[in-house]
Formats: sequence, structure tokens, C-alpha cells
Amino acid sequence: MSAYNSPSTVLITGATGSIGSALAQAYAGAGQILFLQGRNTARLQEVAEFCRQKGAEVHTKVLDVRNLDELRDWVSTVSQENTVDLLLPTAGINVNIGPNGQGETWEESSALIEINLVAAMAVVDAALPAMRQRGSGQIGLFSSLAAYYGLPLTPSYSASKAAIKAYGEALRGWLAPEGIHVNVIMPGYVESKMCREMPGPKPFLWSPERAAQVIKRRLARNQARISFPFPLNLGTWYLAVLPSCISQRILQLLGYGH
Repeated sequence: MSAYNSPSTVLITGATGSIGSALAQAYAGAGQILFLQGRNTARLQEVAEFCRQKGAEVHTKVLDVRNLDELRDWVSTVSQENTVDLLLPTAGINVNIGPNGQGETWEESSALIEINLVAAMAVVDAALPAMRQRGSGQIGLFSSLAAYYGLPLTPSYSASKAAIKAYGEALRGWLAPEGIHVNVIMPGYVESKMCREMPGPKPFLWSPERAAQVIKRRLARNQARISFPFPLNLGTWYLAVLPSCISQRILQLLGYGH
């Protein structure tokens, strides 16, 4: 069985978040090696202990992914000293325009881009030399269904996820001939504190555990775009292909406009 079907060494950033922790637990098991990063020390240890109870060997790193030098040093060292089969940069945040449409602050937007986009790219950049040298590895990049068509309530979040989508698709085409698989993961609404704080309706809400199992199965199949749930995926895709005036009107009617 290939490493893509059953990765034995997995590195996850944002492992204290909703999807990140669920993925850590999904990949935990006897013989598994997990490298988990998070900012919340107590929560990170809680996730690590759960994974250890399932038989996994777990190594943790507490750092802020906006500290790019420390982040890249850690990922590079882990990648040089271990065969990282699967890389999952899940760390992410969301901001919105506020209840009265006052808009996102520059501080909020810049922090979001640093975490959602720049840090993810830094993780990939630090891990790639070792993957390319051995000619194997898999990277799951976290976009969102919001990447198809920007939501008026969350401009910066939508922009970051659209960028990740394009980045991941480009990497897949570049790295496939070298034996490295790149997958773009585009979830809809997944239960979390971040999701609860997002404005607007949240149709087809999934649990983190359900999302993690779907992601794990589709990564094993090397599915290029892992987008779910189907009804919301189809609807957001149509927003991208319809004339913008129609898409904006649909969003207003559904409660996503200001």
C-alpha cells in the first residue's frame, strides 16, 4: 500500500483547530507518527494525548504561524529528519465586515492573509526540498467553497481561500511529474468557533469528524479537488459561472449580502 493510501508520518499545522484536531485524531493509530503544531498549549497537549492513546507517536510544537522564520525552521527540520508522507497546513482564521457593515480593519485583514495564505505557503516551501529530493509526498491545502465566489460578508477570507485554491492547483500541475501529490480541500461549513462567529446562514453544517473522514478518504484517492458537501459545492460553483449581477442577487436573497 502506498504512502498516499496510508501515510505513516503526518505533519499538521493548526492542530488545535476544529478540522486540524479532527484530522490528527483520524490519522492517529499504532505505528503512526504525528507532528502537530498549535498556539494553544493546553489544547495541543489534549489533542496529542488523545492521539497517543490511539497508539500514535506524537511530537508537538507550540508557535504562532505568523512567526515565519520559526515555522519554516521547524517544518524544514522535521522534513529533513523524517519522511513526511502527508503535509496538512490547516491553520486559519476568519474576519468579517461586522454587523453594521463597517468593514474589516487593515490589522484584521493583514493577519488573516499572513495566517491563511502566507503561512501555508511557508510550510509548503519548507517541506518541498525533502519531498522533491526523494520524489514522493503529499500536500493537502485548505481552501474553502468561498473560493469559488467571494462572499460580501467576508472579503479577506474569500480572497485568501481563492489564492490557496489557485496556488494548490498550480503546485499539483508542477509537482505531479516528480511524484508529489497536491490536493485542494474546499470545505463548506464545519462546526467550530470560527464557523459560529461567521455571519450569514450555515446550510449543510458538518461535524469536524465527518469532514476529517471525508478528507482522509479522498486524499487516499489523490482527488485533485476535495469539495463538500455536494449541494453547497454545486451552488457555490454556479455562483462563479453565472453573471455577477445574478450571483450577487442570489447572495442577497439567501442572507449573505449586507
